[in-house]
Amino acid sequence: MSSGVHAFDVSIHPLQQRLGSKQSGVAAGCYSCHILHPETVSIPSWLSLNYSCTGSPQVWEARPSPGKGIGVFATRALEPGDIILAEPAIIKIEPPDFRDGAAYPLNSIESLLYSAFDTLSEEKQAEVMSLHAHLTPDEENQDKDSHMLVPIFRSNAYIVGKTLSELGLFPKGARINHSCRPNSSQVWIDKIGKRVVRAVRPIAEGEEIFATYIPLLRDQKSRQQRLDQYGFKCTCSACTQDRAAQADSDKRRSSIRKAFADFEPQLTLSVPQSINGRKKAEKNAAASVDLAKLVEEEGLADYYAQAYRVVALSHARIEKWDTATLWAHKSYELNLVADEDSPATLEMMALTQRFIQSWNADLYNKSKQEG
Repeated sequence: MSSGVHAFDVSIHPLQQRLGSKQSGVAAGCYSCHILHPETVSIPSWLSLNYSCTGSPQVWEARPSPGKGIGVFATRALEPGDIILAEPAIIKIEPPDFRDGAAYPLNSIESLLYSAFDTLSEEKQAEVMSLHAHLTPDEENQDKDSHMLVPIFRSNAYIVGKTLSELGLFPKGARINHSCRPNSSQVWIDKIGKRVVRAVRPIAEGEEIFATYIPLLRDQKSRQQRLDQYGFKCTCSACTQDRAAQADSDKRRSSIRKAFADFEPQLTLSVPQSINGRKKAEKNAAASVDLAKLVEEEGLADYYAQAYRVVALSHARIEKWDTATLWAHKSYELNLVADEDSPATLEMMALTQRFIQSWNADLYNKSKQEG
């Protein structure tokens, strides 16, 4: 899953090159390189003779979205992994300690917020103040001109920073509307100091780009309740299905949430030695594939890498090294395009290499026995 969520949401949910090449997978003149590897690029790609990358680097535009105010739309076709936007925080603050199960105390961060805002140019202040904010009844009765900064920040800020201890505001990214089946994923990359938005499925030219504001492994009613804090009712494809399809979707998300929780304590590399332990591990391996299928069927691309990791580790426990390797590599590739230096990327790279070694050793031993 993508790392980082809206700042005042309690939960953090979780997203191509071949193994061993930790690069962005794009040509030196491409938009991805301008963002992630600026030291390798001297001039914009569309002004160079590098024909492997064509067109302007901005692949989105903000314009009215029916029923949603302003939205962000693709200006060309995008493939999974393509960078849509990379943006530094226009305001970034470190609030008081976050208490699990409760929102950040806004009163205690108000002075930090205004201090950061006062350092901005008039143009950047206007950019911040142009963002939409959902107002509480008390805020509705206040002078909006003098009290809009806090609601704007509350409605649009994200958790950021190397230790996820800071709050950041990203005016361009804030234009991306919510969907419970998003086609983009967002992650804070600390080494470049930017929040990067990538496509997680093919996006057609002119199609609206969506992110998620909330954890997605809840039923439709619960998701709508969580979205009340943003002041809208979701009308995405997952929330406007007919009753039977909605019930099936709710059941899938509930099953996925429960499966992730049930698998977590069993995700080790220890191989069961007892007959019963082996049978249980084999049953879990089969169930892990079912989990991956459910995640794909529900279109929860943010959870693909996590599900593939479960499949890989579950098959490693029964020494099915070929299957474990393939699923580990799939998870690695997804993590790589999200953040090449993240702990998840490094873990899956190491696991893939380890499983390949075990697979080769297994094949060698079998060939010796047959010989």
